Amino acid sequence: MTTIAADDRFIDLALFERTPLVLAPFDHIIVPGFVPAEARAALAADYPKIDRPGSFPVGDLRFGPAFRSFLDAIEGPAMRGAFARKFGIDLDGRPTMVTVRGRAQLKDGSIHTDTASKLITVLVYMNEAWEAPGGRLRLLRSADNLDDVVTEVPPAAGTLLAFRVSKNSYHGHAPASGPRRVVQLNWVESEAVVRRERLRHGISARVKRLLPFRG
Repeated sequence: MTTIAADDRFIDLALFERTPLVLAPFDHIIVPGFVPAEARAALAADYPKIDRPGSFPVGDLRFGPAFRSFLDAIEGPAMRGAFARKFGIDLDGRPTMVTVRGRAQLKDGSIHTDTASKLITVLVYMNEAWEAPGGRLRLLRSADNLDDVVTEVPPAAGTLLAFRVSKNSYHGHAPASGPRRVVQLNWVESEAVVRRERLRHGISARVKRLLPFRG
């Protein structure tokens, strides 16, 4: 069997492999330093310029070559294989979907689970520092209590958080406003999901462009 290596300038799959999966209350993994420190300046420089809150499909954004290489790595076969092994899930033939955020607004962060058509959610944070009390993603035991916390993850540069999407994969964060960079990767059930989400995000992005933003 031939192993296809990822671009290890931008992601540390060996560190991911060494980090144990946490099983309760739902499968998740947190990997500080998943993006190597020496790559972060180039990624910060090449990160898409996003001046509004919300998630934007990566295909609608402009960015530099380092960020393109990072995307190639996280959507590549080595990453897919590592996640399939870690979570014990067959990801062969499952499409990927990537969205990017650049800013948070105060109404973000309400408790939710991701849609069932998403199999695994991966968040990679790109903020050089995070001092604000809000904006730190909390994995939760319940659907109605933001303080019923399993763990809290500061959105610091290079940190990866991933979880298996399930009916109880509750998460949210306290309010925050301002720059908050995060790349979200999902493996999803089918190409139909990708098409539907692209349409939904596309409509949302067009509405945001028409409305004034008061950041």
